[in-house]
Amino acid sequence: MITSLAGPITRPQSLGRYITVALIPVAGDDLRHLQSWTGLSRTDLVNRAITLYAFVDTQLKAGRDLLVRDNATRETELVRLI
Repeated sequence: MITSLAGPITRPQSLGRYITVALIPVAGDDLRHLQSWTGLSRTDLVNRAITLYAFVDTQLKAGRDLLVRDNATRETELVRLI
């Protein structure tokens, strides 16, 4: 704990690992749009993206397909990650 003239100052505990990444312009734009649309922080969005990618990767490696269905038209598309 650090003490200042105003009283004790506590440092926040580390919640995890920190990384610095350079985003391509499209990803940076998408991140800004997602922040605006969802109200989530960059940290929350990146954490969710990594967790989602890990889930999808696990499913694909298990021989499953990733499908997206339009509920209005019932059209289904196969999603491929490259």
